[in-house]
Amino acid sequence: MDNQALTMSTLYLTEQGSKLRKTSKRLVVEKYGTTLLEVPAYGIDRLLIFGAVQLSTQAISFLLDSGIEVSFLSMNGRLKGKLTPVQSKNVFLRLAQYDRYKDDEFKLMIARSIIEAKLKNQRTLILRYQRNHPGIDFTSELDTIDNALSSLPHKKAISSIMGLEGASTGAYFRCYARMLSQNFVFEKRTRHPPLDPVNALLSLGYVLITNEIAALVEAAGFDPFIGFLHGLRYGRQSLPLDLVEEFRHPVVDGLVQTVINSGSIKEADFHKENKGAVFLNKDALKRFLSFYEERMEKQFLYRENDSETCYRKLLRDQVENMERAVLNGEQYQPFLVR
Repeated sequence: MDNQALTMSTLYLTEQGSKLRKTSKRLVVEKYGTTLLEVPAYGIDRLLIFGAVQLSTQAISFLLDSGIEVSFLSMNGRLKGKLTPVQSKNVFLRLAQYDRYKDDEFKLMIARSIIEAKLKNQRTLILRYQRNHPGIDFTSELDTIDNALSSLPHKKAISSIMGLEGASTGAYFRCYARMLSQNFVFEKRTRHPPLDPVNALLSLGYVLITNEIAALVEAAGFDPFIGFLHGLRYGRQSLPLDLVEEFRHPVVDGLVQTVINSGSIKEADFHKENKGAVFLNKDALKRFLSFYEERMEKQFLYRENDSETCYRKLLRDQVENMERAVLNGEQYQPFLVR
């Protein structure tokens, strides 16, 4: 099973030159006539393929018939495209979504609630770290976030809301840099391309979780290209970007902080490519995917409703919350860290 990963109901394929085929009851990954992995055909919810991995026509047919979305990524974690089953028949949701998009008051309400949750989550995570490290002073950065939260209700344009988000997120990442092992230098967020190991991990994590949300919104019947916080842009799936905002810091940033500070991922696990881009090595990628799955499936008590849940279930819950908000024209309730 070299460089293949099956965790819970997610199958990650990273072995270059391998091929996925379907037998009568199993999915089989082969390379040069050697079987690398066999799994029950009906035990998979999602499939992510990194780099040069082939799919047989029988496997493609099975994946489409089973409603399993396949995502194709580069070895560096850049999403290249998807193999997607037939879209949901929920045309009424899409019609409502188009109407809500034309409603400026509704868009402003949704944008404000999402950014408020994001800023509150930033504040909670900083305070949580500070309680365990009282010698670190985050006062200036917390003031910036608090000021943004105080100003948020008075903003009447989404562009103004995004301006507050930018200032608050800059302050948050200045704190985040001080929460990491001193072996890892993190000065600021760089995206295209990531210029240091921390940014490489953050970017990969954001791709993974946004990809999951995109699959969920399409399965529900949404048009993923129409968001409320993120405006229309050719080729961009804006609605998943709306929904990921409340999860970026607690899920991905928390995961990156854990794997770095525990020594599970080290500086030697990265390599540098053209234009200074930094990416995980192949073996470290497999480990990180396993850590990601563990975090998504780990059960915890969600104090909002005093029930056991996991982040993967919360993603589904939030898509359903957005569906109710769009259909009924009501407030959207984002996820808050408690």
